[in-house]
Amino acid sequence: MAAAEAAVVSSSSLKPDTTPVPESAGMAAATAATSSAMAAAAAVAARTGSEARVSKPALATKLLSLSGVFAVHKPKGPTSAELLNRLKEKLLAEAGMPSPEWTKRKKQTLKIGHGGTLDSAARGVLVVGIGRGTKLLTSMLSGSKRYIATGELGKATDTLDSTGKVTEEKPYDKITQEDIEGILQKFTGNIMQVPPLYSALKKDGQRLSTLMKRGEVVEAKPARPVTVYSLSLQKFQPPFFTLDVECGGGFYIRSLVSDIGKELSSCANVLELTRTKQGPFTLEEHALPEDKWTIDDIAQSLEQCSSLLPAETALKKSKPEESNEQVLSSLIKLSASVCNIKIPRLLTMSLDMQMRTAHLLQLLDQAVLFFFFFFW
Repeated sequence: MAAAEAAVVSSSSLKPDTTPVPESAGMAAATAATSSAMAAAAAVAARTGSEARVSKPALATKLLSLSGVFAVHKPKGPTSAELLNRLKEKLLAEAGMPSPEWTKRKKQTLKIGHGGTLDSAARGVLVVGIGRGTKLLTSMLSGSKRYIATGELGKATDTLDSTGKVTEEKPYDKITQEDIEGILQKFTGNIMQVPPLYSALKKDGQRLSTLMKRGEVVEAKPARPVTVYSLSLQKFQPPFFTLDVECGGGFYIRSLVSDIGKELSSCANVLELTRTKQGPFTLEEHALPEDKWTIDDIAQSLEQCSSLLPAETALKKSKPEESNEQVLSSLIKLSASVCNIKIPRLLTMSLDMQMRTAHLLQLLDQAVLFFFFFFW
């Protein structure tokens, strides 16, 4: 009987209790707090998304205002021109300006260039000018550079480096470290050098390397004066030898290594090449890796590198150009006049607001033109 009663009690306890339970004050407060927190989080998320959208015009303005010289780290593989295009595309994409229409507009073109070609098989410092800084790149071309080059004895190639076809092989087993060190003095100071056929030098407006790749017959350029400030042997492990070279503009490491091989009664080509310094810019301290190719990082680098440039090349002595704010104000005035809109306080707005207003006015311009074209 007790067991039966227990079973009944147990069975009845399994039935859901449908009696409404009054909500306590604590539970109400907790529910209200949760709702407030969710609303606040939603507001923050909305505000963050809005700020992210608004920041694009500000980034575009900041990008177009960048001016100066900085350095990037070029890896092996791409040419200097290809690397520059990659850098430009990343910056335009970050600023929300990937459309080529931006680059076609006068006063809004992103000016960017490099201060000295680095072979596609080489890595190291590549000096880049942006904005008015492109006018300073000529001094980088003629300035000093430093390289670490590894040569391979016994093989000659058509490009004078490991990327070319082997054109000759000679023995090297009798060459000693003393032999190499003994001839380096001949390649130090003011010397004459014949540039390689595969180079950026031009004939009739076309690069010699382009003509060579087409299979055209190209005559070697005559020897020209170049300067080697220092040259030393860092390591010799036959058939490989490593050189530390500091030279002036127009000097070719590939020609140097090839000439050293010939002077040793053998032949040689460049196996590895790293530019460790160009002008005041060094690989360790100043060259930005690709993950630092952002508008903010480049702006910071420009500020840091400005002190490295000689006083006579200061940007402030360059011909002043119309600022982005002036260009933007002109654009807003033009759009407003076309639409017959009077906005007396428009130009007192923040730069970000001006950017957004200019965009809206441009859309309005298009709508007006569309109306007149189809309905007038």
